[in-house]
Amino acid sequence: MNLHEHQAKELLKECGVPVLEGKVAHSAEEAGSAFTSLGVPLAIIKSQVHAGGRGKGKAVRPKELDPKGYDAKTGVYAGPGIASDRGVVLCRSAQEATDAASKLIGHLLVTKQTGASGRMVRRIYVESGAQIDRELYAAVLVDRRAGLPILMVSPAGGMDIEEVAAKSPEKILKLRFDPCAGLWPHQARRAAWFLGLTGKAFKSGLAALTKLCAAFVKLDAQLLEINPLGVCGDEVICLDAKLSYDDNALFRQPRAEELRDHNEEDPRETEARKHDLSYVALDGDIGCLVNGAGLAMATMDLIKHHGGEPANFLDVGGGATTERVAAGFQLILQDPNVKAILVNIFGGIMRCDVIAEGVIAAAKQTALKVPLVVRLEGNRVAKGRKLLSESGLSLIAADSLADAAQKAVKASQGG
Repeated sequence: MNLHEHQAKELLKECGVPVLEGKVAHSAEEAGSAFTSLGVPLAIIKSQVHAGGRGKGKAVRPKELDPKGYDAKTGVYAGPGIASDRGVVLCRSAQEATDAASKLIGHLLVTKQTGASGRMVRRIYVESGAQIDRELYAAVLVDRRAGLPILMVSPAGGMDIEEVAAKSPEKILKLRFDPCAGLWPHQARRAAWFLGLTGKAFKSGLAALTKLCAAFVKLDAQLLEINPLGVCGDEVICLDAKLSYDDNALFRQPRAEELRDHNEEDPRETEARKHDLSYVALDGDIGCLVNGAGLAMATMDLIKHHGGEPANFLDVGGGATTERVAAGFQLILQDPNVKAILVNIFGGIMRCDVIAEGVIAAAKQTALKVPLVVRLEGNRVAKGRKLLSESGLSLIAADSLADAAQKAVKASQGG
C-alpha cells in the first residue's frame, strides 16, 4: 500500500526523521492560507499523487472540463489547454500559492509514471522552502536474496536511481542490516563518508540515516525512498519521501487503513480486498482466474508465450468459496478490455467442483458474452467438469495448461 508524500513525512517526523514543515490543502484557498500560516518567504506547492516525476509533469484539464481535448479512441488528452507545466511549483506569496494550486487541484497530472491518462490531483502539499546545497539519495528496501533490509545511498540525488545504477554503479552503496539491531554506527559512518558529508552535516547525516532504517522497520515498510535527501547548511533533511507498506504486515499497522487513498487505487483491486482475493489489473485482454500465485504467474507467462496479453493477475487462493470465485469472476468482467477469460485450476486444497459452481453462478449473473476457456485438474475434477458440461454455458475445455493458454489467445483474437 502506497502513501502520499505528506503522509509519509508525517510518519517519518514521528520517528524522529528530519523533514520540512508543511500543510495539506484540498483547495486553492486552503493553499493560500497554508502559505500564510507557515510564515516563510518561499514555499513549494507539490501535487499529491501516487507517482514519481511530478516536478517534470504537466497538469491538464480533465475530460469533463474539456471533452474536445481528448482523443475519442485513446482517451488521452491532446488539447492545447495545459493548466500547469509542472506538478511541483515554487511560490513566494500566498497569492502565488493560490494561483498555482488552482492550476493543479482538479486537474490530471501527467508524468512518465502515470502514463498519458494521468492522475487526478485532489490535494496538494504546501511545504516550507529551504536553501539546498546538495541533493543526495537514500532508500531502505528489502534484499529478498539475503532476507534482510538494505540501506542504499548515492551522492547522485535528484536523478532516477535506475539511470544511476545503469551508467554509474560505483555511485551506489548498499548496506544490509539486521532489523532487530538496526543500522550499526560503523555502517552509518560508512554511508555518510560515501555521500561526502563533513562537519556538522556528517553528524546530522548519521542520525538521519540511522532513524530512516529504524522507521523502515517500525512501519513495516516495503520501500522507503528519499529522493532527494538534501544537505541544507549543517542539516541533512528529507526533501521528498515515498513510503510503501508491506501489505502482509498491515494488520500490525492500525493507522494504515486511515491513510489509504482509494482514489489512487484501481477500484477493482479495492473490491478484491473485500473478498480476500489477490488481484492486480494489467493492460492485456485475457482475464485470468487461477488458484495459487505460482500457477497464476505461469499462466500469464504462457499466455504471453503464445502471443497474448493477460488482463489481470487473480489468485482466488487455496480455500476459496463459491462466493469468492463468483466475486473474482465479476471483477474480471468489469474490465472492458477483456475479450476472453481463462480459468485455470489445480485442485489440491481447492476443490474443482467449488470453482465450477462459482464460475456458473458468476456467468449467469453477468450474462457472459466473451469466450470462456476452462482447465480443471485435481481434487473432485470429475464432478467439476460434469457441473460445467451440464450448466448450459458455452465454454472451451482445455486438457493442459499450454492447451488452455493457446485456446485463450485464439479466442481473444476472434478465432
